Amino acid sequence: MRLITEVAAETGIREEHLELYGKYKAKLAPSLWEEIKGRPDGKLVLVTAMNPTPAGEGKTLTTIGLAQAMNKAGVKTVAALREPSLGPCLGMKGGATGSGKAQIVPADEINLHFTGDIHAVTSAHNLLSAMIDNHIFQGNELGLDPTRIVWKRVMDMNDRSLRNVVTGLGDGNGIVRESGFQITTASEIMAVLCLCANLADLRVRLGRMLIGYDREGHPVTAGELKAVDAMTALLKEAVKPNLVQTLEGTPVIVHGGPFANIAHGCSSVIGTRYALKLGEVVVTEAGFGADLGAEKFMDIKCRQAGLKPSAAVLVVTIKSLKYNGGVPKGELYAGNRAALLAGMSNMERHIQNLRKFGVPVVVALNHFEGDSQAEIQEVLAACRRLGVPVAISKAWAQGGAGGLELAEELKLLLEGSDTSAFAHLYEDELDIPSKIGKIVKEIYHGADVSFSPAAKRSLAMIEKLGLSHLQVCMAKTPYSFSDQPRLLGAPRGFTVQVRDITLSLGAGFAVVITGSIVTMPGLPAKPAAEGLRIDEEGRLLGLL
Repeated sequence: MRLITEVAAETGIREEHLELYGKYKAKLAPSLWEEIKGRPDGKLVLVTAMNPTPAGEGKTLTTIGLAQAMNKAGVKTVAALREPSLGPCLGMKGGATGSGKAQIVPADEINLHFTGDIHAVTSAHNLLSAMIDNHIFQGNELGLDPTRIVWKRVMDMNDRSLRNVVTGLGDGNGIVRESGFQITTASEIMAVLCLCANLADLRVRLGRMLIGYDREGHPVTAGELKAVDAMTALLKEAVKPNLVQTLEGTPVIVHGGPFANIAHGCSSVIGTRYALKLGEVVVTEAGFGADLGAEKFMDIKCRQAGLKPSAAVLVVTIKSLKYNGGVPKGELYAGNRAALLAGMSNMERHIQNLRKFGVPVVVALNHFEGDSQAEIQEVLAACRRLGVPVAISKAWAQGGAGGLELAEELKLLLEGSDTSAFAHLYEDELDIPSKIGKIVKEIYHGADVSFSPAAKRSLAMIEKLGLSHLQVCMAKTPYSFSDQPRLLGAPRGFTVQVRDITLSLGAGFAVVITGSIVTMPGLPAKPAAEGLRIDEEGRLLGLL
């Protein structure tokens, strides 16, 4: 690793604008924004993917490898990524800093505690939780209805046993009520942190957050509970984006970490805006497949921040094609041409969906050692038939050099790109059911939406409160276009079941909870935590 001061200097950042966290990590001070805000923006490129296998398809490593390759190709490029959550790091997926020769470093520190941003979000969220229960215990001046508190607690860990809990048991411990925990990445405070423009905007958004309803059914916000200034104080450092580097010294701004299956899945607006002023091209990612992360990137993040992407990179793998063609996950490296061809329908639909936003697309075939030449040629031929540029990415094995083919295809795409064609999927003026219907029918290709009694009550409340202008954040399985994880490929004609709709007024969207999705994941039978160990020199092994 190079000193972060050296990486910053080459990026055009003077040391006075850095707040150092050791030798290899730094936060970017607000003074930097004042210096660079008048510069023209670079071009924004989104890296997304087809529906993944449970192991993931290498979207983050492709983003990192592409940023390295673009710099090798002579284009000043900055990457903008999300911060890893401890939940997946110690659960099923392991680390989230890339792998092989396409990594951001120091990987162990970024994956575990980094600069404390996620811990700050957890603390701010749980401060509000504690103040709600204390307010009720101390006399309940606001008249909060204990049965209609919507604000849960959070922790940055997968723990299914905490999904539903009862608090206040025992004498003197507050009122007994049902509650629960979410993972921190599902916290509205995480969404607010990633969508705010600055510290002042963060404070305003925190004040708008809905905590529950009073006995007359009126909404009560965090601002009314007088919790906002303390929460803002806990978040005043977390709102500053973090600067790290790739293995090849490419600058990376890592900031914020909402999941895409239960939240909006994009790194911070603040970090993206910094990157756009520092690079000719900014490569960013949105979580899971394009049906989730990319749709939310276009319809939530870009809308709220006024951003217009110049291109999208769709990450495809041979194994994900075969998985979507019906091959069990234990047999993905065996040859199966029929399944490979069947899975092409999933890739094709994602390409068509991305084009609906008016964004040009290039396919990145993320290469794995077990991929045969025959399988690779099938994918290349399919892309040619679809009229979409495609390149093989070998960034895992070769770093930036292995991404040069993809970089050259992207450069050609950017030369002719015109962001005036960019369009959101739905208009703010549509009501919430119509927005949900648009996503289900035009992105998922479902036939209908079914609302549970709880969801219907939520829709009635949204209408009563005049909140139909909110954007929609779908909480859905990442493995299928539908709300059914095993309905793979490119299904049609299904009905999406909406269990409930919750309001994130600070973030500016309604969270639509579908199928069996939960906002607190559980650990797998063999958690990644079992494979972690520390050697005699204190180096962490087994995280990636």
